[in-house]
Amino acid sequence: MIARSALILNTGMLTAIGLSAAQTASSARAGIARFAESSFFAKNGEPMTLALVPEDALAPVEELLDAEATWNNRAQRLLALAVPALHEVFAGVEQPQSIPLFLGLPDELAAQGAEFLASLAQVAEFEFDRAHSAAICAGRAAGLLALERALEFLASGRGPFAVVGGVDSYFDLDVLNALDAEDRLAGEGVLDGFIPGEGACFLLLGAPDAPLSTADTAPMLISALGQGSESGHRYSQEPHRGDGLATAFAQLFGCAGAGHTPVPTVYAGYNGENFWAKEWGVAYLRHKDKFAESFAFEHPVDCFGDPGAALGPLLIGLAALGMAKGYRSGPCLVWCGSDRDARAAALITSRAR
Repeated sequence: MIARSALILNTGMLTAIGLSAAQTASSARAGIARFAESSFFAKNGEPMTLALVPEDALAPVEELLDAEATWNNRAQRLLALAVPALHEVFAGVEQPQSIPLFLGLPDELAAQGAEFLASLAQVAEFEFDRAHSAAICAGRAAGLLALERALEFLASGRGPFAVVGGVDSYFDLDVLNALDAEDRLAGEGVLDGFIPGEGACFLLLGAPDAPLSTADTAPMLISALGQGSESGHRYSQEPHRGDGLATAFAQLFGCAGAGHTPVPTVYAGYNGENFWAKEWGVAYLRHKDKFAESFAFEHPVDCFGDPGAALGPLLIGLAALGMAKGYRSGPCLVWCGSDRDARAAALITSRAR
């Protein structure tokens, strides 16, 4: 169990529905979706539908990279997505010295995580504590696993601040073709698919005793975290029982304690595939007493597509902004599951000034 917590001091986002955290939150609240046919074609000959960030919102990273950098197009797009969101998280905030970065990334970068962090620091002109930073390459749950590492750092007393985030994009022909071959892309003739998206989100975290900021999300606290492993994941031969997410919920509620307020709002890691409905159903039924009798169920992927490893931080940021503005009731439970075994959940609560 991870009985650690952190204040959310600021948020930066870049998604298909918003070029900032505030714009993304407002668009998601209004139910605005930004899906469009792309220049890629599915095996049925129809254009693939994607949810993409406007090209003019991306950072011009190619000209900022060292000449010897050999990142492929997808990795360069991740850098281009990450830079604006990372800049926003420090907007109006004096950047703390020697702050570590914990970043969720897609599985494909598992062998190059440290190099990606170095390139991000270069193109974003962001000096971070490389000794304590980490890249967690684990798909859709990666951002919440990165959060665990950030909470561990803050609890250790090695520093009062940390940045946690996630960035990902499906805008890659090889990735899309692989998903298309598995009939996972929403479109004509596919009844159980998802809309591929992209995005980036960063959260500036402070230790619970850090001075409160004037930022919108300052009163919000990440108060509990849990994780689990699903043996019956999408690419496993084991039966899909939904135990991994239920284990994550058990850890989370164990950290929260018996006296916590029943959860009135859930930010779900749904991406449109029925696979995730079973996991949610199992986890919810095993912990039904932890939820309010009538709770809100938010799944903003319906607006900005599936952003992969960015989803966890995005859901936390949206929950925190909603609670701070008063249109979402807390505590909010956030959960995500990767295509492979990783499952994680976080609890966002308010902290009085």
